[in-house]
Formats: sequence, structure tokens, C-alpha cells
Amino acid sequence: MADRGRARTRRNGRADGGGSSRGRRPESARRTTTTEVRARTRLRRSLAAKRASGAAKVLGMSTTRRAAVVAIVVCALAFTIAVPLRTYLSQKSEVTEQQQLQSELQRSVTQLEGRKAELSDPAQIEAEARKRFGFVKPGETPYIVQLPEDKAPEQGQPQGQQPVPAGSWYEKLWDQVAGG
Repeated sequence: MADRGRARTRRNGRADGGGSSRGRRPESARRTTTTEVRARTRLRRSLAAKRASGAAKVLGMSTTRRAAVVAIVVCALAFTIAVPLRTYLSQKSEVTEQQQLQSELQRSVTQLEGRKAELSDPAQIEAEARKRFGFVKPGETPYIVQLPEDKAPEQGQPQGQQPVPAGSWYEKLWDQVAGG
């Protein structure tokens, strides 16, 4: 700022700017005052603000309308994702249940295959028939050993069942209601 009063020299040493004054303003027009600087600064700021507000006002909508549009878009995305997500989670739980069922059935199959292998032996079949059905071979004498703790089975009644009282069902019901 010390050289305000004198003319500035250019690279070629001339004060007039090298002989060609095309496209250049005269020296007096270049000097700016503080009010001009402030005006330019305000202009720049207002242009920057207009650019920012122009970017903010997408499609010429106000802030409230933009917020509403954003909320609608977010809700639409949420509903679009919610149904497939719910289906995925329910199918995932069904798959785990089916896998558990499959593993249980596989264990059952292995147990039944083991039982089948046991019953392929004729000696095992004979032991099962003697134990469960009381079969004896011809010429053998069967003995039933009854211990004092065992109850004698009633004639014609399988073990574990109670004798059926005589009478029809409505007579039994009336006897229960009347007898208390």
C-alpha cells in the first residue's frame, strides 16, 4: 500500500502495462474503496447463500414439505422392507424347527434300525415271545412264580386294568350323582 501515489510498473518496465491496453481498465478504475469492498463481500456472500438455498430448495419446496417427502420416502422404504423381512424371519424359525424335527426323526430311525437288527436274530425273537406272550415250546412245562408282593391277576382281565362294574352308563352316572 506504500506505492499508492505512484504508477505501478509491469514486467516489461512500462507503467502503462506494456503498450497494450486492450481489456484492461485504467488505473483510476482499479482503485477500490472500503465501501466497494464491503459491497463486493456482501454480494459474494449473498450469491453463496443463494447457491446454498438453491441446493436446499430441491424442486422449489419449502423445508416442511421436503421433510414430509423424506418421511414418506422413509416410511415407504420401511414398509417395502418389512414384509420380506417378516417372511424371512418366520421362514428362518420354521427351518430351525424342521431341522430339529429331522434330527429327532433321524435318532428314531437309528434306534429302530438297531431294534430291527436285534430282531433279525431268531434267539431274540424266541426270548421276546416267551417274555411278552408266555409262549412255551412243545414238551416244556411252564411255571409261574408268584411272589408275595405280586397280585394275582383276575381271570379274564389283563394286568393293569380295573374290572368293569355291571350296568349301563346312565345307571353308573346316576349312581355317582346320587351317591355323591
